[in-house]
Amino acid sequence: MKEFQKNDLLSFFCILLLLPALASAECTCDAEEEGGNRSEALKYKLGAIASILVAGAIGVCIPIIGKTIPSLQPEKPIFFIIKAFAAGVILATGFIHVLPDAFERLTSPCLKENPWANFPFTGFVAMMAAIGTLMVDSIATSYFNRSHFKKAQNHVNGDEEKVGEHEGHVHVHTHGTHGHSHGSLDTNSAESQLLRHRVISKVLELGIVVHSVIIGISLGASESPATVRPLVAALTFHQFFEGMGLGGCIAQARESRLTTIIMVLFFSLTTPVGIGIGIGISSRYKENSSTALILEGLFDAASAGILIYMALVDLLAADFMNPKMQKNVKLQVGANVSLLFGAGCMSLIAKWA
Repeated sequence: MKEFQKNDLLSFFCILLLLPALASAECTCDAEEEGGNRSEALKYKLGAIASILVAGAIGVCIPIIGKTIPSLQPEKPIFFIIKAFAAGVILATGFIHVLPDAFERLTSPCLKENPWANFPFTGFVAMMAAIGTLMVDSIATSYFNRSHFKKAQNHVNGDEEKVGEHEGHVHVHTHGTHGHSHGSLDTNSAESQLLRHRVISKVLELGIVVHSVIIGISLGASESPATVRPLVAALTFHQFFEGMGLGGCIAQARESRLTTIIMVLFFSLTTPVGIGIGIGISSRYKENSSTALILEGLFDAASAGILIYMALVDLLAADFMNPKMQKNVKLQVGANVSLLFGAGCMSLIAKWA
């Protein structure tokens, strides 16, 4: 009996000694592609390029083309509901898709414990990206406002000089100038809002593009059809919904036709180009290498910070505090439901992404 207990104790201690080795065997930093088939995976990647390109282009164009329809114009109530849906999509992209990926990469056991395990780099980079976005948003808006105010002021001063040149018509011209000054203030307010929408649309596109390149490269570099296949459908819907969010901001910005086309093409082509780059470097790309993990993790964290800030501050807060929505209870309810629906749809896609 004693001998049996001794054997049990010996076995128990052996298992304890082997546990670290078993645990380390489960975590490997070598790229493992189960069911790797390069030719089959390539077919899915080419299909992904086409489907993501088309879905992204359709998604971003729907709000832009929709503004030509009177009921879908930016000042109409239905547009607030569409924008709330789009903002929910962008918010879920930041919180559900991008930020967890950044945490996973920057806390990977494949990275050195010092400094990556000793400091929360993901949260820090996301926070600094959000603060940086606030600074860019504020400085750019302030600069354009000052620039346009000076132009308007010079225009008013020019009118006042004309009044002085025509002494006999001072009364008539003074009233005309007075009326023009009020008109300038209204125009300045509208132009200031328009400039703000333009800044928002460009900063938002920057955050989306950074994330889109990373997911494109990751998809293109994968050699496993089992990995690529579910990503094709998930990323197609992802780009469609994200495109709707960006398209709503571009529609409000009322950019020139050339600028709008460039922004649409830039968004639509980013992920397909990323997939192309991933295909090109797939033979040398190692997703678990320290360089890939650090770069992708840092860019994902920065992208998450930008998207979360833009969704909460520039899209949701601006619209939900708008007097039109504050005075309309039905619109408030509709916008809240739309926001939850957009965030929910994007969160469900994470199951397959």
